[in-house]
Amino acid sequence: MAEIINLRQVRKAKARAAEDAKAEENRIAFGRPKKAKTLQQRRKALEIDRHEGHRLERGEPDSESSP
Repeated sequence: MAEIINLRQVRKAKARAAEDAKAEENRIAFGRPKKAKTLQQRRKALEIDRHEGHRLERGEPDSESSP
């Protein structure tokens, strides 16, 4: 014989699981202290500056030199 399940309880359990997953994502995205956020921003800016510093050409090419 098949197992009897309460659909209301299943729906509520599914909704709780979805809310928990969303809460976990929010903890990861917004749960860092300000000091950690600014440190990451500084490191990213430094990384971009170093990467851009290795370019052979800087800026837009001159339109006069193009044929």
